[in-house]
Amino acid sequence: MDIKEDGQKDRSRATKNAIMRAMEKLVSERGIENVTKREIVKLAGQKNESVLQYHFQNLQGLIDAIQHSRNLQTQNKRAELLETLLAKTRNPSLRDLCHLMVLPAFLLAKEDAQYRRYISAFSLEPARTTQSALSLVTQKGGGGASGRETGKLLRDTLSHLNEDAYLRRMDSAIRLVSASMNHHARQKNAFQGNEAGLFINNLVDGMVGLLSAPVSNATTDSISLLDTKLS
Repeated sequence: MDIKEDGQKDRSRATKNAIMRAMEKLVSERGIENVTKREIVKLAGQKNESVLQYHFQNLQGLIDAIQHSRNLQTQNKRAELLETLLAKTRNPSLRDLCHLMVLPAFLLAKEDAQYRRYISAFSLEPARTTQSALSLVTQKGGGGASGRETGKLLRDTLSHLNEDAYLRRMDSAIRLVSASMNHHARQKNAFQGNEAGLFINNLVDGMVGLLSAPVSNATTDSISLLDTKLS
């Protein structure tokens, strides 16, 4: 009985995984608006569309499951990198912390073609959102415990920014990473070779510059004008 139940669970997990990977592949190639349930199920090797509804309820449920699964992968990789970093120093530099923001996804994409499809398919959402990108990432599960710890270290490192400036800079940094990773994922030989090394180091350079820059008088004046209009 236990063997039979284990076999059913294994088949169920395999079916769910096949559907999620099919969705990533199709969305990476066509965009989410051009993908149908029938195509997803067919590519996953299933015969009936009801299997998608059975496992995920609907397309949004499927997308949520994909993002949850990939977020866990990314969080685990970041936890490994964070542990290694903190074993070397209890006071990591801003560049170290910017690496922790982007390197987990970069390394996973480098190792796994399916993860690269995920980046190509879904990583642009934070750059496109009309709400706070930081809030969106948090709502989607954020970076887990390792992401929260990285965020605390970042906040301590960026003490020259008040809370409002910090939130605005983080929003911009997340959008920069989102758009950059998505664009790179669509290039030939993405995440491979010297071009990939240049990409990730240049991206980290940009993040360091963005986050470390002082708040200019022009920005302060713009905030004052905005506050005046809202009051």
